[in-house]
Amino acid sequence: MENEIVLDDKNLIVMKLLHYFITEKNYNPIILQGVENEIWLENLDEECKVVRIVSSYIHNDEQFNFDVFKTKRIISKIKKKTFSFNINVMSIFLDMGENVKEDINTDPKLIAINVHDEDDLKKSSFIKNIFPDLISKMKYSEEGVELFLKISNDINRHNMEDASKMDKLFSSKVPYVTYILLAINILLFIVPLLFFGENAFNRLLVYFCVHGSSIREGQYYRLLTGIFLHGSLMHLFCNCYALYVLGPQIESFFGKVKYLIIYLFSGIMGSLFSMTFLGNDSVSIGASGAIFGLMGALLYFGYHYRVYLGNVVKTQIIPLILINLALGFVLHDTIDNFSHIGGLIGGFMITRSIGIKDKTSKSEMINGYIITAIFTIFMIYIAFVYSVR
Repeated sequence: MENEIVLDDKNLIVMKLLHYFITEKNYNPIILQGVENEIWLENLDEECKVVRIVSSYIHNDEQFNFDVFKTKRIISKIKKKTFSFNINVMSIFLDMGENVKEDINTDPKLIAINVHDEDDLKKSSFIKNIFPDLISKMKYSEEGVELFLKISNDINRHNMEDASKMDKLFSSKVPYVTYILLAINILLFIVPLLFFGENAFNRLLVYFCVHGSSIREGQYYRLLTGIFLHGSLMHLFCNCYALYVLGPQIESFFGKVKYLIIYLFSGIMGSLFSMTFLGNDSVSIGASGAIFGLMGALLYFGYHYRVYLGNVVKTQIIPLILINLALGFVLHDTIDNFSHIGGLIGGFMITRSIGIKDKTSKSEMINGYIITAIFTIFMIYIAFVYSVR
């Protein structure tokens, strides 16, 4: 006689809930040390960021209050790790005693749902509003061992697909566009200097640098050409090294076309900031504006993947941006910090517009395009009209 898997009502509800939140809503398990008889799931892109499935017995108000206290402490840690200001938590209690008051929880960010059977889920107004398809998705034609195998196989398949996506996203790829950009920067420095002399090199800088008066007279190409020119070997080395470090990551995360769009748009935005705030006769050259744009793109990417890159964003990306901006303010006579600021803003904004695959919604991208277009038009007006009044 074959052995059968018998699931009691509580375990059956747990499996169905896990199946729904993981395979239908893309929630991911949160690994917590010292937490027993409860499952934590997170999806920071959903309105309800965290879902708890609690199977431990809650006997009275004191135990419930302690559970709320413990939950708030854990959520506080999650907020710090994921740079989230507001996190809604839905706690589904599967074994809550009758001594616990139904209205004991008054915190709108901590939703408590008392569930003894599936009918209790139907009664929750919160679930009806946030997860309206939950009840219909919990209906299965399979029973017993077949249901157990279906749910287990679906969850395993979903986890494997997610793991495959992460491997593809974070795997190293040959950064062809980065190599091309590096080659252009290096060749435009070395070729004129070595083969045509210092005078030819200086004329190249004069004719193609970011110069406010010349750009306003119609030499718009300078907004782009200036980001590929460098005034000294040290200037070239610093920018090329930064591009060599940051470029392959952005190219891998966004793809070659989006990466090139981010780089060029950020550079042009940096040029607009330079010609606006440095004055008519000031000159600006260098790829640093575009490189700061890559930092802005990495910041946006890190925010959306903060579950995986939370510590990297906090300990590496943000300090790198702040240190370089601070250095620009200290050495303002030799470093064009306006280009850095413009590139950083431009990189962040254009990245929001072109979006991150599987992360940025169409509505977010449309809003990003609108905001970026308005800001770009505003900067063009400031640079070409307002600043010369």
